[in-house]
Amino acid sequence: MERIYVDHAATAPMHPKVIDKICHVMNDYYGNPSSIHSFGREARNIVDNARAVLAASIGAESSEIVFTSGGTEADNHAIFGVAESYSKKGKHIITTQIEHHAVLHACQQLELKGFDVTYLPVNEDGVISLDDLKEALRDDTILVTIMYGNNEVGSIQPIKEIGELLKDHQTVFHTDAVQAYGLEEINVKEQHINLLSVSSHKINGPKGIGFLYIESSISLSPRLYGGEQERKRRAGTENVPSVAGFQLAVEIAKIERTQKREQLKKFKEILLQQLSDHHISYEQNGIVDKSLPHVLNLSFPGTNVEAMLVNLDLAGIAASSGSACTAGSIDPSHVLVSMFGEHSKRTKNSIRFSFGLHNTEEQIEKVGQELVKIVQRLTKK
Repeated sequence: MERIYVDHAATAPMHPKVIDKICHVMNDYYGNPSSIHSFGREARNIVDNARAVLAASIGAESSEIVFTSGGTEADNHAIFGVAESYSKKGKHIITTQIEHHAVLHACQQLELKGFDVTYLPVNEDGVISLDDLKEALRDDTILVTIMYGNNEVGSIQPIKEIGELLKDHQTVFHTDAVQAYGLEEINVKEQHINLLSVSSHKINGPKGIGFLYIESSISLSPRLYGGEQERKRRAGTENVPSVAGFQLAVEIAKIERTQKREQLKKFKEILLQQLSDHHISYEQNGIVDKSLPHVLNLSFPGTNVEAMLVNLDLAGIAASSGSACTAGSIDPSHVLVSMFGEHSKRTKNSIRFSFGLHNTEEQIEKVGQELVKIVQRLTKK
């Protein structure tokens, strides 16, 4: 039985060229980038070149890129760093109800330390209201952290408009761009973004590495103390092989972005066409026209998420609920609860399909065929 992976929003396979690059660097460039001898200088050159490529990918300067262990660390560095460095200006933070837990749990920790956090609601498309943001903004607001594109339903927030709204306010604007990076056109200067988080493994790079863009005017307290790496902003010897792999993944994503976006949209169309052709009842969660191209979240009336995921897995298909699994039960998605309310049946019957590297049209057709059978069996139709 062919196994089909359609859970790329959770993590994505490494590109074969990236694997080769990492192995090459691991074998040939093992010096410490902080060492002054030739081995160290060779490693430093790799790190510096990668930093320049990553900076250019978002319209930033090389000095504004700090390597991290991934999106979670980048989010935490941004949120706790602002809270500590700007607390004298205020203790109010604004975020949304549909953020990744790396943001939500960080904000909840700050609430325990006396910070006031406003959690903006979203509409049924999964998008905030700019009017709600304006109303929530206060003189003592020091941080607004709003994700670029949602990992569960694919909704894209009006980032440029948010940046325009905040550019003359004292607040720092952070966006978690983990799901959007590599697929959406991002320019931090044009969009007035002060802090931006990225993770490598979502774009077919290695796990365990990401970056935080820190605008040069922003001063953040570090989260790690030790050596003077990353301009004293993030101590620890740089992961040179992963840095090199990350760079190549970014370069490949840039070259293939237009073609890949079209391919991903085609995958969505193929899957939805299969459902329509067989008269399967479904509803799409999230905005239909303006969403991340690789994420498709569907609600199937008359089903439940656990049965759907088990049956899909038995058919060799790896999909996701976008929810946290604990002790054999699946908690309702906080994203869907925010969009539709805690009593909505969509919170219990929705499945996320997310596409990417190695997927083919034939595979997506197969996913559609198996999905039709499963829904018909579970709904007895």
